[in-house]
Amino acid sequence: MPEPPIRPPAPSRYSSCSPTLRSSAAGSTPGHQTKAGWQGDVGLPLWRNRGDDSVLVEAAEYRVWLDAPQQIRALPDVDYASVPTTCLPKPSFIEKALGERRLSGWAMQGLDHGQGVIHAPDCTDAPAGAVTLSLDRALALADRQPAVRLCSMCGAAAELTPLLRGFQDGFD
Repeated sequence: MPEPPIRPPAPSRYSSCSPTLRSSAAGSTPGHQTKAGWQGDVGLPLWRNRGDDSVLVEAAEYRVWLDAPQQIRALPDVDYASVPTTCLPKPSFIEKALGERRLSGWAMQGLDHGQGVIHAPDCTDAPAGAVTLSLDRALALADRQPAVRLCSMCGAAAELTPLLRGFQDGFD
C-alpha cells in the first residue's frame, strides 16, 4: 500500500514537494503519540550530491519527525486509517487518581550565612543545579535552621509545614 501524502505548512514555492508518512527500516510506526500531541515520521523528497567528484545529483529522502497539526496536516479526501500508530500507554487507576507525578525530593536554594529557601524541585524559583534534599533532610534544615524558610509559591510551605508543626491546626 502506498504511504499517504501529507501537507507541510511550507511557503507556496515548495508546493511541488510531496512528503509522505513513512515506516522506518527499524520497524517503527510513522505516527506516534507524545504528551504534547502527535508526531509523524515524514519522508521529504530532495536531491543530493552523489558524493563523488562529479556534479551529478541523485534523488534522496530526508526523514524527520514533525508535530501534527503545527508542522504537518492531513490532506482532504485521503484515508489515514491504515497508517500504523503508537499510542501512549493508558494511565493506571492510581495515576489517574494522583495526577501527574512531580520530581522527588526538595531543592535547596542558597544557605549563605545560614540563610536559604527550600523549594519543590519543579518550582520556577528554584535555581538550576540546586542541591536536592531528601524529605528528612529538608525537614531537619527547616526545623533546626531559623534562617531557612519554605517557599510559599511552589507549595513547599503548604506541604512541609504540617509535617514540622503537626496536623493539629487543620487544613483550613
